[in-house]
Amino acid sequence: MFDWTARAWLAEAHEWIEQRLGGLGARRTGPIEQPHVRPWSTAMRVPTSAGDLWFKANAPLLRYEASVVQILSRVRPDLVPELVGVEPERGWMLMRAGGERLREVVAEERRLDRWLDVLPLYAELQLAAAPRAEELVALGTPDLRLASLPRVYSRLVGETEGLSPEQRNRLIDRAADVEAMCRELAELGVPETIQHNDLHDGQVFVSGDRSLVFDWGDSCVSHPFTTMSVTLEGVLAWGLDDVEGSVDTTPFRDAYLEPFSGREEREDLARAMASALRLGWICRAAVTLPLALALDGAPRDQLLDQVRTQLRMFLDGTPA
Repeated sequence: MFDWTARAWLAEAHEWIEQRLGGLGARRTGPIEQPHVRPWSTAMRVPTSAGDLWFKANAPLLRYEASVVQILSRVRPDLVPELVGVEPERGWMLMRAGGERLREVVAEERRLDRWLDVLPLYAELQLAAAPRAEELVALGTPDLRLASLPRVYSRLVGETEGLSPEQRNRLIDRAADVEAMCRELAELGVPETIQHNDLHDGQVFVSGDRSLVFDWGDSCVSHPFTTMSVTLEGVLAWGLDDVEGSVDTTPFRDAYLEPFSGREEREDLARAMASALRLGWICRAAVTLPLALALDGAPRDQLLDQVRTQLRMFLDGTPA
């Protein structure tokens, strides 16, 4: 998709970084490193006199991430990366480091309790961003709102390569269920908003008592509850030792729902969450598939396999 290691591109990116450092009154204290290179994005560590900074660039399909972070930093700057430079047209960002990944913190503490603090804050961020939903869509964030999700689902079923005839037929048979679940969530009256779409313990960074949500490159605008598919079913349910179903996710679900509980009775929200968890995997697949189809070779195959897994999660709640 893009050669992030090309000499000309690196020279251009480094020059842009140096210009941003000049505006900060900071200077580089070591060589720029490029530890993350993917077909769709790259990240570079920039050691400076003002502390480590991180540069990120996205391929065209994901350039909207820069705009998403820019908008979120205006509504809840305490919960997202601090931008010290951004160019939305190119999808470039320069950010301050966020601390230690929640994944390492959880592994060291052998406890999942920190999620109970992170999830309501994340919900607050979603509620704060809800008035900007139309703006986010206009800036290129995938529109997976409930009104369009059944249509998106039909396209997914038709375009996903490698499904068995049985899987495709099962997915086709669930189209009416998708419409019903979308109606159920719409009736709650909870505003649609930004949805991270990949909220796991590698995307949350901890510094002292502060938690920041990084990597919005898979995000979309949808019903907020659909964000919990990855978090509850893909991460927390597996516990500390990666054993499926080893953790009761109810306390984490309830912690997330707390900021919404003034809008509807908690029981109604909890019932709706069951549908949201299924629809969330459709959201996940809907963002992954266009990226897969834009690639060739092993990266394409890898992402298509992820899409098929996400569709199986929609059907059965299990990756097997």
